[in-house]
Amino acid sequence: MAELISKGGPLIWLLLGCFALAVGVFLERLSYYHRAGMNVGEFLAGLASLIRRKNYAEALQECVATRVPVGRVIHAALLRHHAPREHLKEIVQEAGQLEVPRLERYLSMLHAIAHGAPLLGLLGTIIGLLDSFTNLSAANGVATTSDVARGVYQSLITSGMGIAVAIPAFLFYAFLSAKCRHLMHDLERAGVEIVNLIEDSREDRQILSFRQEAAVEQSPDNIIQATPALKAGGSKPRGTKS
Repeated sequence: MAELISKGGPLIWLLLGCFALAVGVFLERLSYYHRAGMNVGEFLAGLASLIRRKNYAEALQECVATRVPVGRVIHAALLRHHAPREHLKEIVQEAGQLEVPRLERYLSMLHAIAHGAPLLGLLGTIIGLLDSFTNLSAANGVATTSDVARGVYQSLITSGMGIAVAIPAFLFYAFLSAKCRHLMHDLERAGVEIVNLIEDSREDRQILSFRQEAAVEQSPDNIIQATPALKAGGSKPRGTKS
C-alpha cells in the first residue's frame, strides 16, 4: 500500500483525503441519526393521556426532555394548542422544515465525493499518460520501458484509487439518505398525529360541556321552578276531566 501511495503521484493524497472525509462524515451522521431516532408511536401514546387531561405543561416538558427533531415539532404544536386546526398544521409544517437542514447536513458532501473521486482518478490518468509521452519525446522515441511504464503505472493507480474512494462514498450516501428519509417520515407522522390529538381533546371538552348544560337544564330545581308556570298557564295533567 505504501508503494502504491508513493508512486501514485500528487493526486493520490487528495483522494486519500476525500476518503478520510467521507468516513468521518459517515460516522458523524450515523451517530446523529442514532441520537435523533425514537419510537414515535410509544411517545405519542404517552402524550395522548396528558393531552386528554389538558396537562399541556407536563407534555411540553416531555417534549423538551427528548431533545430530538420529533420532540421539537410536537413541542411547537403544543405551544399553540389553542390555535385552529389549519394554523396548527402550518405550525408543524414550518417546524418540520426547520429540522430538514439539520438532518441533511453534510450529505451533499458525500454526494460530491462519490461523483468527484472518479474524475480525480481520470485526471491522474491523464497526468500519468502525459508523463509517459513527455519521457518519450525527451528521449527522441528511444526511451526505456521503465520510463514509459512509470507514467502508465501512475495513471492506473490514480484511476483505481478514484473508483475505490467513490464506491464506499456512494454507499455511505445511499445508506444515510435512507435514514434521513425515515426520520423525515417520522416528523410528518408526528405532526399529523399531534394535530389530531389536540383536535380530539377539544371535541371531548365540547361534549363534556354539552352534557353538563343538559344536566343543569334537567335538574329537579328547574323542574320545580317550571311547575308553577305550567299551573299558571292552565295546563292540566292528562286523563283529568274539566
